[in-house]
Amino acid sequence: MHESILPSVAPTVKTSKHPDVYADLTDLVRIQYKARGYTFLPRQPVHSVLAGRHASRLRGRGLNFEEIRRYLPGDDIRNMDWHVTARTCKPHVRVYTEERDHPVLLLIDQRQNMFFGSRRAMKSVVAAEAAALAAWRVFFQGDRVGAIVFNDHDIIEIKPHRSRNQVVRILETVTRLNHQLSAESLAAPNPAMYNEALHRAVRLASHDYLIMSISDGFGIDNNTFRLGTQVAAKNDVIVMFIYDVLEAALPNAGRLVFGQAGYQLEVDSSDATLRQKFNARFQDRFNSIESFCRQRSVPRIAINTEEDVAEQVRARLGYIPRRK
Repeated sequence: MHESILPSVAPTVKTSKHPDVYADLTDLVRIQYKARGYTFLPRQPVHSVLAGRHASRLRGRGLNFEEIRRYLPGDDIRNMDWHVTARTCKPHVRVYTEERDHPVLLLIDQRQNMFFGSRRAMKSVVAAEAAALAAWRVFFQGDRVGAIVFNDHDIIEIKPHRSRNQVVRILETVTRLNHQLSAESLAAPNPAMYNEALHRAVRLASHDYLIMSISDGFGIDNNTFRLGTQVAAKNDVIVMFIYDVLEAALPNAGRLVFGQAGYQLEVDSSDATLRQKFNARFQDRFNSIESFCRQRSVPRIAINTEEDVAEQVRARLGYIPRRK
């Protein structure tokens, strides 16, 4: 299932520090003002991809036992402690308080395969923007947020914590790895790093976490599904699938030049057989992710490189208008 040839950069894109080519930390911090109108908590708008059959998969915050006290009018009788009630002959209830947070762990892909984009931005930049939207939204919900940021040779773990500085630390890490990407890079793509990042998530997220994978899924295999099943058994999982329209449907545009790991490949996109094979590779990867998500009731959010990321997230999660 590993693609042997995946273009690392669109033919006309130069490796400058243009904000659509590389993530900008200032822009990622500013995204906090767009992190409104959606939530990752269980209560979802009817049109959200997290609603309906996925609702039971979002555990939300748990409950901590506080005390047993006398029953008061309005108390939920489902919390009645019948043993104490029988012993004292007076109604007593068990009092619970909601856990303070629901920790979230972001898996953020910044490998060379993400350094591709034919429309508004590179997939690597879109992943950074999606991670920023998620991190800020989680922070505003009062939950802890951490991350596993990885490229083709490094994995950086940031344990969940609740603070603005923590969000900025995550975004700084994403930006640093993002700026290491280059069309002239001689490093070969490393599909195994996705599974390694997922393995780290299994170790870090013991239970009742929300794990969000933000990647194009390059390198998924049977081991990915095994690890995904393992992490989903005790945690919630959301898959943000990042893609470019050129991957999904290679156009008939004549001769094109693609680059990867210091090599260039010229192809004739007018060849119908070549376009069919190229598109089939993307479709196989997409179908594999879709099958995994469907079988395990894991929500999948497809994010393309053409449209504004915040608008796409709001559309997929069901826009919640703010009250004046």
